[in-house]
Amino acid sequence: MLTLKNIVKTYKTGDEKVDALKGVNISFRKNEFVAILGHSGCGKTTMLNIIGGLDKYTSGDLIIGNKSTKNFSDHDWDTYRNHKIGFVFQSYNLIEHQSVLSNVELALTLSGVSRKERRERAKNALIKVGLGDQLNKKPNQMSGGQMQRVAIARALVNNPEILLADEPTGALDSATSVQIMDLIREIANDRLVIMVTHNPELAEEYATRTVHLLDGNIVSDSNPFEDEVVLEEKTKKKKAKRDKKVSMSFFTALALSFNNLLTKKARTFLTAFAGSIGIIGIALILSISNGIDAYISSVEEDTLSSYPIEILESTVSMGDLLTSMSDEHTGSTPHDNDKIYSNNIMGELLNVMTSSLNQNNLSAFKEFLDGGKSGIEELTSGVQYKYSTTLNVYKADTSNSVTQVNPNKIMETLGFSAMTNPAMSFGMTTSQMDSTDVWKELLDNKELLEKQ
Repeated sequence: MLTLKNIVKTYKTGDEKVDALKGVNISFRKNEFVAILGHSGCGKTTMLNIIGGLDKYTSGDLIIGNKSTKNFSDHDWDTYRNHKIGFVFQSYNLIEHQSVLSNVELALTLSGVSRKERRERAKNALIKVGLGDQLNKKPNQMSGGQMQRVAIARALVNNPEILLADEPTGALDSATSVQIMDLIREIANDRLVIMVTHNPELAEEYATRTVHLLDGNIVSDSNPFEDEVVLEEKTKKKKAKRDKKVSMSFFTALALSFNNLLTKKARTFLTAFAGSIGIIGIALILSISNGIDAYISSVEEDTLSSYPIEILESTVSMGDLLTSMSDEHTGSTPHDNDKIYSNNIMGELLNVMTSSLNQNNLSAFKEFLDGGKSGIEELTSGVQYKYSTTLNVYKADTSNSVTQVNPNKIMETLGFSAMTNPAMSFGMTTSQMDSTDVWKELLDNKELLEKQ
């Protein structure tokens, strides 16, 4: 039924290797009570974990029902543990906030068993171990022997073929240990029970077979079993009933999670409170960030609406202008001491302005923008072209005289016309000089205009 062939298990600790099992060979009968003895560190628990699928061997082969496990997938091991193996641990491993019935029932949640059947089978298992009248107790309300009985009931509820017990009486007193051992011996009547223990007296009294381990090797076996293993061929078709896939329904998982939350209300509240603070904090940071981005965009839009970027045909570089004017007066020219010389300031200023004047090729720039490849549409709210033409508008009522409305003549009347001050008009177009143009072309962006 179960055979270990030359099993080797090696643990790596840094650069060192420790051999827990060194080529173990042993076969077990379908139903017997086997006690594995040995001092601490000899490999007893390692061997038990490999048989139960809790640990993987380094080399060799574990044969289960004439089937090799060398190529077992994780799913195969899950199915094997869930349907073939029952575990009884020294520390019980019970869930404190669950009732005794719920602890035993939990072992069936991955087997695809309905809730009604799970509850019925859990009750029967507890009755079998003598706890039928304590179904609703919590583990912390029970003695050590009672908790170990619950652990045994949980191991048997799936009706496994193999029961593995790791020091089941290690934490119990003598009287309770006898009760537990009597129960395990009764269980061994119809299935294989493998128990790890330090107590040779218990093994001698209850076990039908005793195996001694020493430094990872079997040194004695009181009742060896030589089983001829014939491995099944992969191509051989069998109609044997296959074990169900290990799974837990969504509603079962949800119910277990909800029950766990309710049993630890303080922790759940603190976790939810801390989580809500984090979520609210992130939401607040995002909202402030989005608000600041929107405010910056609004300020940029308002500023560019009031002070748009202008590119003129002729411009004077103020930086070059200041630099040139500074350079004109940095040096000094030696003169005779008895003579007076004049400085032509206006002439120098005109020369400096002439040298600082830049001409822009707006025709080529307009062709570039209209070509569709500049990407200017994504960066601006609109593009407007101005031409050096003035719209002359006159008043319709000419009863007194012809009155020009645009451009307004008041500045020219006051003597501020560009013609009267040619120096100030240098490099400027007519539309630039005439600040009395009362007409202004609106930007071709209705949404922006209405917003501003």
